[in-house]
Amino acid sequence: MTQRVLRGLLLAIGAGATAYGVRLLLERGGADLRDALLWLAGGVVVHDGLVAPAVLLLAAFVARVLRGAVPAGLVVVAVVLGTVSVVAVPVLGRFGARDDNPTLLDRDYGAGWVVLAATTIGVALLVALAGRVSGRRRRHPPGS
Repeated sequence: MTQRVLRGLLLAIGAGATAYGVRLLLERGGADLRDALLWLAGGVVVHDGLVAPAVLLLAAFVARVLRGAVPAGLVVVAVVLGTVSVVAVPVLGRFGARDDNPTLLDRDYGAGWVVLAATTIGVALLVALAGRVSGRRRRHPPGS
């Protein structure tokens, strides 16, 4: 499958999911729509005011320590975990939990975050390792 076809397919899936979400949101009414818009705007403000500067500072620090370029995988891990962590603050802090409704926040969200962090770091390490292995193969072709 070519890159163009794959990108088109992913774009179509994303557009369809977005359209479905917007339809569901509009069916729910004004209060939910206002809350969703406030949440989305807050996400942009938190990302641009907190996550992006933190990732840039981390990258600058790592570049200074390593005396060179920052590994792309580290930047990806920082962006993913930073963004997800900010969005997850309400559930990780158990804000909104109530004694009279035990079904609210009824999971160990901290453990879920740890699994996500481990998975993200693991995938980044596997991609970096695969890149090094394929780089070695290009430099030293078999039978040379």
